[in-house]
Amino acid sequence: MNDAQQRMAWLQATPVVFVLIWSTGFIVARYGMPHSPPFSFLVLRYFLSIACFLHWIWVARVQWPKSRVQWLHLSVSGILMHAAYLGGVWAAVKAGMGSGLSSLIVGFQPVLTAIWLSYSLRGSDQPGVTTRQWLGLCLGFVGLLMVVWRKLTWGSPLDHVTPANMALAIGALLSITVGTLYQKRFVQPCDVRSANTVQLMAAFVVTLPLALAEPEAMRWNAELVGAMAWSVLGLTLGGSSLLYVLIQRGAAASVTSLMYMVPPTTAIMAWLLFGETITAATLVGTALTALGVSLVVRASPR
Repeated sequence: MNDAQQRMAWLQATPVVFVLIWSTGFIVARYGMPHSPPFSFLVLRYFLSIACFLHWIWVARVQWPKSRVQWLHLSVSGILMHAAYLGGVWAAVKAGMGSGLSSLIVGFQPVLTAIWLSYSLRGSDQPGVTTRQWLGLCLGFVGLLMVVWRKLTWGSPLDHVTPANMALAIGALLSITVGTLYQKRFVQPCDVRSANTVQLMAAFVVTLPLALAEPEAMRWNAELVGAMAWSVLGLTLGGSSLLYVLIQRGAAASVTSLMYMVPPTTAIMAWLLFGETITAATLVGTALTALGVSLVVRASPR
């Protein structure tokens, strides 16, 4: 296999690798959340990720974005896609919302993205969301609902749905949706390492005051150390970098539809790691979700 074939194989595998990495987010939360307040965990995660990226940039002699406008756009997208999205999800879970409900709310992202693209591209020469993609989005959401519906325990002591945590989850949904569209529209292609570092710096600045205001202290143990290590090395350096690359080289609707695969993949991981039950609805929902995503991301016939 020559270099071109290897590069093509990697590009084709990137969405699969991204889904596998991104799906570990709730697994990490299960390990680390009981031992730390959300913003303190996130601000330390950002700090350690920035340190890793700076070392990588220095060793590889990576160029930084050249214009102030590019720095501004990267900062805005970083605040939306890191600080607001992650802060909203983690704070909602910490405030009593179950992972099933929070993942279901965030799962609306592909639908919101498709609605916005269809509205914004009306009357333009650029292609909007096709009928086939709309069908895929609907199938994906139905499959997602089948996977997480079993975990929705409205009103139980383990899953308190309040105006506060509902607002946090919806805010996270809007942040990741707007951040994805903003990055696709305004951020010019540049090295993913320096771009991610700028985004994380902005997220760190926004999150730090919230972390300092938290009364709860971090209680360090093996689970929290492991959750922090994977959050930095896997989710930020790996998952966030892959998301940046996917947004830059793919259509927004196709990229965000991959988020449909996260809850089913997380359910399988939870079954392997924690012995959580997988029902027939989970298997059918996972198949429907995979079919829906394939309809969205498959290239249109010429």
